[in-house]
Amino acid sequence: MFNFHLKSLKELDETEGTVQLRQPATDANTSTSLILLPHPNPNDPNDPLRWPAWKKHTAFLSVCAFTFLANYAIGGLSSAFYLISLEFDKTQAQTSDLLLWPILVLGVFNFFWVPLANYFGKRPVFVFASLLLSLCYLWGAVAKSFESLLWSNIIAAFAGSSTEALGAAIVNDLYFVHERGTKMGIYMSFISGGNTIGPLICGAIVEKTSWRVHKWHAFGLVFLNFLAVLFFVPETQYDRDVNKAMATAVDGASMKSSEAEEVAAEKTVSAAANEVPHPDEGQTNQIPKKTWMQEMRLWNGTAKDVNLLEMFLRPFPLIVYPAIMWAFLGYAVSLAWVVAINILNSFVLQAPPYNWGPAINGLINIPGLIGNIVGSFTGGWMVDRYSDWRAKKNNGVFQPETRLVLVIIPILIAPAGCLLFGYGVQNVMHWTTLFFGYGMVAVGLTAVPVIGMTYVSDCYYPVAPDALLLVNGLKNVVAFGFLYGVVPWVTEVGYVDSFGTQAGLYVALVGLALPLYFWGEKMRHVTSQWRIIL
Repeated sequence: MFNFHLKSLKELDETEGTVQLRQPATDANTSTSLILLPHPNPNDPNDPLRWPAWKKHTAFLSVCAFTFLANYAIGGLSSAFYLISLEFDKTQAQTSDLLLWPILVLGVFNFFWVPLANYFGKRPVFVFASLLLSLCYLWGAVAKSFESLLWSNIIAAFAGSSTEALGAAIVNDLYFVHERGTKMGIYMSFISGGNTIGPLICGAIVEKTSWRVHKWHAFGLVFLNFLAVLFFVPETQYDRDVNKAMATAVDGASMKSSEAEEVAAEKTVSAAANEVPHPDEGQTNQIPKKTWMQEMRLWNGTAKDVNLLEMFLRPFPLIVYPAIMWAFLGYAVSLAWVVAINILNSFVLQAPPYNWGPAINGLINIPGLIGNIVGSFTGGWMVDRYSDWRAKKNNGVFQPETRLVLVIIPILIAPAGCLLFGYGVQNVMHWTTLFFGYGMVAVGLTAVPVIGMTYVSDCYYPVAPDALLLVNGLKNVVAFGFLYGVVPWVTEVGYVDSFGTQAGLYVALVGLALPLYFWGEKMRHVTSQWRIIL
């Protein structure tokens, strides 16, 4: 009935991910200039890569705020789990369902939203989903039963799942190769921040009033963000010729003019994108600039030459790409270990012998937040700078595998944090032990996903939205499978054995970056020939 034509990645992008990021140096004393990749379209002022810096950042931060708030009121309730279990007469395992099922939904329904966004556009998806999220938080605030509260969280997760992969894809829509790591780090800080700042604020609110006030607070914030998305986030999807956009260009037309500009703010980058054409394209046939009303339309047409069923099926064959497999497994274990501590900590710290109140219990999220920020900085800005330095040493050629080197930092820190938390709980050690352990594990929650998703974007740019969909969707499914059994597992074997096993699994799975680093280029060359892309 359907005649799908399979293509190889090589047909879509001849670079295979290896690109000329800098102008080759003519001698040892020559300063190399940065090339803007992908090349902006010089004839179209509506190209998102040519938007002014303020417009890019406004759209990006609105989506970041959405993904923050999607986790803020769902994960934020973890500080109140002990009190909720008493209020509704539920067990520890039953109460944890308030977080477990939303985690599954946040992953699975990526496979619903992303194809729709690829077909109809990202803007209508974000507008509808942000409105639905605000209504779900309103529902949760007035819920009269545990089941009603649970379903409000589940449907809120359905709405929030639209941001998981699409938010990461918007980084590719708005920013250049040399900016991706930093921006992905910011995006991951907002995702993880919802799960750390949310419980911190919820704990303080619950201490004074109730968890319902936290839900009302979240509803107000999400509705304001809905208005921001409605009025300030244009469509970022753009029909781009990838081979032409990623083609090597070494003259001044596609580059920044000086080394000093390299360290300037992104405003300079956007200005450069507006001012300089691709060397192979002329200045004729300029496309008219859209008005604000045209940009804010919810309907911009559908994808050309493709049907909706194809959009839903297209991501799944990509799982055979090694980078995607590693990125989703690394993200899954990084997420699962942090959420495990989120689920368990209130039952540890609000029960004897600690006997803390919710507000004090919520303070455990401060080291979690610090760990997230350190991980985002490490996996984002530091990796961008390191990759650029390596490109300079490589005659301006950028290899995606250079992003994997700094994975060594979370590999050393996160497993040590697992062991520290496990031993701290089982041996009733000082609360600082638990705090430090959680903060160390939280480093991995942002560092590994940022590196993984940026690496995937670099390797598979033409199919990046579908690739990121797999990473974000499957990681939640795997994390849910683990978390569904974490409470009985810890109860049966104890904290030392369970968290010790988690540390070992983390090293084994995230450590798969090592063969990717040494043989990733060869793998990319071989797999780019596979005809698996719809």
